[in-house]
Amino acid sequence: MTQSLSRDRILSLLERAKDQRIAVIGDAMLDVYLRGDVDRISPEAPVPVVRVRERRYALGGAANVAQNVAAIGAECDLVAAIGNDTGGETLRSMMSAIDADPSSLVVVGRPTTTKTRVVARAQQLVRVDEEEDADLEGEEVQKLLGAVKAAVGIADAVVLEDYNKGVLVPHVIQEAIAGARARDLPVVVDPKYRNFFAYRGATIFKPNRRELEAALGAAVDLEHPDALPQTLRRLVVEHILLTLGERGMVLISPDGEVLRVPTVAREVYDVVGAGDTVTAYLAAVLAAGGSAVEAAVIANYAAGVEVGKLGAATVTPDEVLDAYDDFLARASVV
Repeated sequence: MTQSLSRDRILSLLERAKDQRIAVIGDAMLDVYLRGDVDRISPEAPVPVVRVRERRYALGGAANVAQNVAAIGAECDLVAAIGNDTGGETLRSMMSAIDADPSSLVVVGRPTTTKTRVVARAQQLVRVDEEEDADLEGEEVQKLLGAVKAAVGIADAVVLEDYNKGVLVPHVIQEAIAGARARDLPVVVDPKYRNFFAYRGATIFKPNRRELEAALGAAVDLEHPDALPQTLRRLVVEHILLTLGERGMVLISPDGEVLRVPTVAREVYDVVGAGDTVTAYLAAVLAAGGSAVEAAVIANYAAGVEVGKLGAATVTPDEVLDAYDDFLARASVV
């Protein structure tokens, strides 16, 4: 299956993907990394004292999907909630810096979701989360709906990126999918448990194994995957792309076919952010006219590149093509 997708076809789809516009709707986060040295224990409590040498900011959640879309070369609208705070302004300026449209960011009455990691000697000592994750309500949801309508109205594909931080409430989900369906746009969903069964009509529904098992209340037997097509019908989506980490992915299609997409990664340094890369490539390839199978295969190559990098990273089309060439070269040696 992987080899049947030619290099020319991959190149053609990736080139067309650069002309697409993707609406990414969901929970954006700001990641802060404080790196430093530990030379002593605090006299106030038995904890290490970290002397910070470096402060670094990174885009997380739906914002990381958006920057992966930008790395592909496509245009992106990010519909997300930020606070009227320093974190929100930082996230907005970082979006502008990668040429992703920040005008769809909605300011709400809560802090920007921020995760601060303190790292010393290559080891994370603590993570501090600043967030409110209750569902947004009232006027703030109406502001989101206005941004959703505008973004979907000019998009070529839609991503719903759910981290259970309050943006993807049922009304927002329904309006986004209805707007996409009215224009015959592909919809890619990266779900979480809170609204797991609310994404009826999605083109590709992309849970990981833990999320799917938690929602179904039962283990998924990948050696006897006969039940997976039934899960597809229960969710009322066109395809399920079940991500399995180092075991690759499984694509379940409407005709009941269960297609395994084995990982092509040479080395795995860090799996953080790989799912966001997959989501971005799925949407961009579908928008470019690729099938669900083609989108899954190309996204799998992109994931193989991403896990070879430290932290949440982006992957360019050239890197995807290099990964394809490398995979074929290794396969010819075996």
